[in-house]
Amino acid sequence: MNVAKARHLSPFRYPGGKTWLAPLIHLWLKERPAEFIEPFAGGGIIGLTVAAEKLAERVTMVELDDQVAAVWRTIITDDEGEWLSRRIADFELTVETLQKELARAPRTTREKAFQTILKNRTYHGGILAPGAAPLKHGENGKGIKSRWYANTLQKRIAEITRMRDRITFIEGDGIEIIKKNADRADTVFFIDPPYTAAGKKAGRRLYNFFELDHEALFRLMTTVVGDFLMTYDNAEGVRELAHKFGFDMQPVAMKNTHHANMTELLIGRDLDWIRPLQQPSKE
Repeated sequence: MNVAKARHLSPFRYPGGKTWLAPLIHLWLKERPAEFIEPFAGGGIIGLTVAAEKLAERVTMVELDDQVAAVWRTIITDDEGEWLSRRIADFELTVETLQKELARAPRTTREKAFQTILKNRTYHGGILAPGAAPLKHGENGKGIKSRWYANTLQKRIAEITRMRDRITFIEGDGIEIIKKNADRADTVFFIDPPYTAAGKKAGRRLYNFFELDHEALFRLMTTVVGDFLMTYDNAEGVRELAHKFGFDMQPVAMKNTHHANMTELLIGRDLDWIRPLQQPSKE
């Protein structure tokens, strides 16, 4: 699973993004569900892929972080994508203009959305959590301009805007949304919590909302009537939880955006659909 082969739809650079998984989602969603819910949307690449390829009748994206939510609300709910695109195109990015813009308190949701995109595209790793700082050197010495691709951002926002009628965005608690829809057989969930399990501490550095009772989440998924797919670090503590609650699991080899070989863990009820892709080549 190579990130370079995936279709890029999200305006975000996101720690732990699931771009690598996007090309495989159609294999999972063999039967088109009435609703696809992404309770921890983050960069939203999977929900956007499902909407773009019409793999579900409806996509619902949920996000608790108010900065990230401002972007999705602006593009999807408020129909302000065109304004955001123009603001990105017109902005002359320098260290001075970046500092000036981010020092200003946003007065509207769309202004907060622009500042979020600005930070996400100019800070180390796209990190929005407290303590994050702008790039100094970046790629080829480009510094804060290393990831500021105004034309690309405009195209992605325009594409999301064109399919916004198939997407619902909710700013709120993903756990509560799962509970409200647990008894629906026509609904599937993609669970990619932006928090760490098994004692890992990196989430405190990467995310504003990093605390989550992972065991409670696993227990909640046993009550869900429809199908679901979870992604986690391939860690012993996570595997123990999956085993405890009787879930199927499959390590997936992938390459991240830095072309490093990594392994992530998919968890669900039945993952036979992906196992043929994980078999070693006989060539």
